[in-house]
Amino acid sequence: MRAAMIHAPGDIRVEDRPEPGLVHATDALVQVSASCVCGSDLWPYRGAREIEEPRPIGHEFVGRVTAVGDAVRNVSVGDFVITPWANSCGECENCRNGVLVACERPAGWGWTDAEGEPVDGGQGQAVRVPNADGTLFVVDEFSGPDAPEPDEATLKSFLALTDVMGTGHHAAVVANVSAGKTVVVVGDGAVGLSAVLAAKRLGAERIIAMSRHEDRAALAREFGATDVVAERGKEGAAKVRELLGGRLADCVLECVGTKESMEQALRSTRPGGALGFVGVPAGGAELPVGVLFAKNIAVAGGAASTRLYLPELLPEVLDGTINPGRVFDSVMPLDDAAEAYRAMDERRSIKVMLRP
Repeated sequence: MRAAMIHAPGDIRVEDRPEPGLVHATDALVQVSASCVCGSDLWPYRGAREIEEPRPIGHEFVGRVTAVGDAVRNVSVGDFVITPWANSCGECENCRNGVLVACERPAGWGWTDAEGEPVDGGQGQAVRVPNADGTLFVVDEFSGPDAPEPDEATLKSFLALTDVMGTGHHAAVVANVSAGKTVVVVGDGAVGLSAVLAAKRLGAERIIAMSRHEDRAALAREFGATDVVAERGKEGAAKVRELLGGRLADCVLECVGTKESMEQALRSTRPGGALGFVGVPAGGAELPVGVLFAKNIAVAGGAASTRLYLPELLPEVLDGTINPGRVFDSVMPLDDAAEAYRAMDERRSIKVMLRP
C-alpha cells in the first residue's frame, strides 16, 4: 500500500509500505477513504519535534472496515467509521472517567500499540486500528453491504470530526461558552475556526475571531464570528475591549499553543472569566500564576477526547446544521502529500484533505 512517511524536517515522502494485517483480537482494519494533514503534524515537519528515524505520519482518517478481530463486538466489516485522533480502549479507569486521551492502553498512530507492535499512520491507504471497539465510531447511515459512499463534502465534515471540530468544541465547552456569552477565539487555523463554529452552536452572543488572513477571516464570519480583530498584544486586547463596550470577553478559546497565543488569550479574558486551551504546546506557553490569581481566571483544557463529542456533533453534520468540513480548502491525492505539507506550512491552505 501507499503511505506518507516523515524522514526529516521538511521531508515527507509517499512510499510503498506493507499491507496491514490483524495482530490482536481487538484490532480492525480500515480502508482509508480520506485523511488529512493536521497543524500538529507541522511541528515535526518544521523541526520543532525530533525525528529519530523515518516513520509513518497522520492521525485523522475515515473509511470502511475490511476486517475485525475475534474479540471485536461493536464494529463490523462494511461499517463506515470515523477514527478519532486519540486511540482508546474504552475500558480502563481513565476512559471510563471520560479522559480517553489518557487511556492506559493506547496506540499511537505512526508509532506502536500497547504491546509494542507497530501501528500505521493515518495518511495511507489502510490502517490497523488497535482497540477497535473503544476507538472507532460507526456512521450507521453509511454502513452495511448496500450502503452508499459519502460524497466529498460529507467526507470533509466526517474528517473534521476526527479532530479539529471536536477539539474546537472542547475549547468552548471547558471555557463555559453558553447562550449570551462573549467569546474571543485566538488562532485562525482549522481548530480555531472550528472553535468559532462551536461557540456559535452553543449560543454565544458575540464571537470575536483574531485573524490577519482574509480567507480565514471570511470563513470565521461564515461560521458565526461577529467581529474580526487583526491587532495583537496589548493593541489586540484593547480592540476587544472597544468592541465589547469597555469589557473583556467572558470566554476565550486558545487554539495555537505558543507563548504569544496564551498571552493574547489572557489579555483578552475579563476578571472572573474562563479560558479554554487546546493548542498543542509548542514551548514557552507556561501559565503566569500571578495573573490568574489577580484576575480570578478559570483555566481548563488540554487534549480533546473527541470521540465523546461524536454523539452530539455527528447528527448535526448529517442533518446539515453544521458544516465543519468547510475548513478543508484543498483536496489532493495521497501521492501529493509533500505538497500538502508545503501548502499548509506556507499558509496557502487552511487544511488539506488527502484522497488515497
